[in-house]
Amino acid sequence: MSYIVNFKNVSTVGLESSPVAEALAGLRANEARYFMNKYKHEFTVVPASESQETLDYVNRILKERDIEFAAKPLETSRFQVENIKFAYVFYEDGLGINVMYTMDDPKKRAVGFKLSEGMEVPQELEGKFKFARQKSALAGTIRGSFFVIKGEY
Repeated sequence: MSYIVNFKNVSTVGLESSPVAEALAGLRANEARYFMNKYKHEFTVVPASESQETLDYVNRILKERDIEFAAKPLETSRFQVENIKFAYVFYEDGLGINVMYTMDDPKKRAVGFKLSEGMEVPQELEGKFKFARQKSALAGTIRGSFFVIKGEY
C-alpha cells in the first residue's frame, strides 16, 4: 500500500524496524519537501515487498560499480517529473539511495547515497566513496555521495 510522505509531521510509518527509524524518517521527509518545493510533486513510497521492479532497476544500475547491499530494503519510490526519472530505495540500516536519470542528457544521470544520522558507512561503500555532510532541519546531519551512471537504463 502506498504512503504519501508528510514532511510537516514526520512519521516513521514503514520504517519502524530500522535502528535509526527517526533519522531515516527525517531523511525521507527531507526528500518529500524537496520534490514538493521544486516540482509540486507528492513524494509517495511503497513497501519494498510490493515493488520488486523498482528494486531490480536500482540493483541493475548499482552493478555498474559492483555494489550489492546486504541491508533489507524497506520502501521504494519511482516516478518521473519533467524529463527526469527518479527511483528511491530506503534501507533498514538507514541508507537512502536515489537514481536520477535524465531522459535527454546522458551527462545528468547519477546514483546518490544518503546516510541517516547515527548509521555507519555501509561496508559496501566504505573506502570507495567520500561523503559530504549536509545539515537538514528534518534529518539532522546527512552524509551523502554519488556516482555518475555510465550505461543506458
